[in-house]
Amino acid sequence: MAPVVWSVETAGGVEPFSYEFLWADSSGQIMKQQSSSPTWQWWPDRAGTYWLKVIVRDRFGNRAQSHWSSEFEITRPLIAALPLQNLSSTTAPLAMIRTELIALIQDAGFDLVADSDLQQFMASQRMRKVGGINGRRAERLKEATGAEALLITTLELYDEQLPLKIALLCRLVSLGQSPEILWVNSVALGGDDAPGILGLGLIEQPAALRSKALEALVTSLTQSLAGAKRVQPLPGKFQPKMAHATQERGWTGKAKVAVPPFYNVSDRKYGGEIMALHFLEALQQSGRFTVIEPGVVYDELLRFRIIMDDGISIPQAKAIFNTFKADFVLSGKVFDYQDTKGDWGMPVVDFSAEMLDNKNSQLVWTSKSYNGGSDGVFFFDWGRFTTASAMAAHMTRAISGFFAQ
Repeated sequence: MAPVVWSVETAGGVEPFSYEFLWADSSGQIMKQQSSSPTWQWWPDRAGTYWLKVIVRDRFGNRAQSHWSSEFEITRPLIAALPLQNLSSTTAPLAMIRTELIALIQDAGFDLVADSDLQQFMASQRMRKVGGINGRRAERLKEATGAEALLITTLELYDEQLPLKIALLCRLVSLGQSPEILWVNSVALGGDDAPGILGLGLIEQPAALRSKALEALVTSLTQSLAGAKRVQPLPGKFQPKMAHATQERGWTGKAKVAVPPFYNVSDRKYGGEIMALHFLEALQQSGRFTVIEPGVVYDELLRFRIIMDDGISIPQAKAIFNTFKADFVLSGKVFDYQDTKGDWGMPVVDFSAEMLDNKNSQLVWTSKSYNGGSDGVFFFDWGRFTTASAMAAHMTRAISGFFAQ
């Protein structure tokens, strides 16, 4: 999950120098990498035994080379992939989606814990919920399987009625006593997102749409672990309709935040859990926050018997602060979260959000957000959104942008 960094030291010669890194694997194949820098970050694309040497040339073409290094072994990260959490409220081919996702992850250079070992562990721990993991089980899973991280995937939307729709949220969590979110991303696609001329861009096969969504997630995972940062511009229409923040937010550096499920008064089952996951994604990606793993939060809510009848109260928030040593608790209420079936209607997302500060037990942020899929669309459906998930991702990122300033 990190590059191999090689650094070359030289003596003599006339600058500038050029560097040629050569590495050989156990099959005898030799690969080359040219560089003008004496430091090279190497991302091995497969596990194996390797040797390395370097050739240096100076300004006049004088050449010097090192000996082959001692052999070193590259191992692929071992991760466990939980069964999909289904928050779509519909039947869906969960096992098939997971199988397709695992195949792509293995092609990207990861090793997966065998399903038989994972099922045995889940049975021994009586583990039925697959939407998160607490510290106790994370530590035991690492000891039992040797896995370094856990992949948790949530299916938010799945519809095989034309136009097709799919929405997934996925995160990678480190295993140990204090699980940490290493990566998180979501993808939401409609088969008619980019119909093009004469409908040539329409996707009408569920397998094709699943493949496109899963490939986007795996690409995001590998790029994130490689250190790449992706910043997406936000249309102004996704800013909150009403927002208030205190002048002094009361923290410096990277803050720790807990995001319990939102209070759901919408007709969408699991709307509160879905909105909390979108905020988790937005806050974690902002680089301004460390978000506590939802499985840990859920475990503590049960332990303290916290029931959010109308959002989270200050006494309840204090219990969370004391348990997690968190700087903030972000919660809210979901008023509407609609997706459409077929060609009619438009998706709608309507929620409020508030953030409590541990330092003074006061609200540092309140906001109200509302968007429809056809907002701001006037010509040829340009800018139309076909899923509530895609809008929720933009709306929560718009709010997290205020915190990152």
